Amino acid sequence: MRILVTNDDGIHAPGLRCLEEIAGQLSDDVWVVAPETDQSGVSHSLSLNDPLRLRQAGEKRFGVKGTPSDCIIMGIRHILKEHGPDLVLSGVNRGQNVAEDVTYSGTIAGAMEATILGVKAIALSQAYGAGGRANVKWHTAAHHGASVVRRILEVGIEPGILVNVNFPDCEPEAVKGIAVAAQGVRNQALLSIDERVDGRGNPYFWLAFAKARFEPGHGTDLKAIADGCISVTPLRLDLTDEPTLTRFAQAFA
Repeated sequence: MRILVTNDDGIHAPGLRCLEEIAGQLSDDVWVVAPETDQSGVSHSLSLNDPLRLRQAGEKRFGVKGTPSDCIIMGIRHILKEHGPDLVLSGVNRGQNVAEDVTYSGTIAGAMEATILGVKAIALSQAYGAGGRANVKWHTAAHHGASVVRRILEVGIEPGILVNVNFPDCEPEAVKGIAVAAQGVRNQALLSIDERVDGRGNPYFWLAFAKARFEPGHGTDLKAIADGCISVTPLRLDLTDEPTLTRFAQAFA
């Protein structure tokens, strides 16, 4: 099995090294095509106004000056065009990608682009908690990642579907199981604008989430992570809402 690995945190990110370790447990033919710089939050964007720059960073390792989607296209349609990958793994992201995160995440977008191009794809993310970004438990994803991916592949991924996997913020032995979960919904009232002033007196702004208690919905990826479980969520490329489609069809008939 040939595996193509990418991420959105950049080619030097510790999560990418973690994912290479996971992929190495599944295959001895692992290729890396990842962004040169952090592309967190770029979603499914493509570089249309700037050329893509490709740099070989080692054996079977390439950096691209572009987005995760650019990397997947470059990997499948250029670097591996003679013998494409059988599987794309995207991650391991620094921080969970659950609920509305999936619409912003470059990690999810890497898996999404692979799915569009007809390759099975799984996105993986490692949650972190009060310890912050400097204390991510990569060893939890590393410990459980290969077995979770292997099980997903055994069950099968249908065309047009990608799989979103999130590991909880706990030690590997403390993981309470695997929860197949729906995409959750956050309390958007917690989203705010943090306004500040620079040294020249000019205002600037950060997007911020307030710290507050929030009860995640039952059966969701948010709830799974909060309960110390690995969440597995199948996502689909087709965004059509069937009930509304039927209702609109009747209304406009």
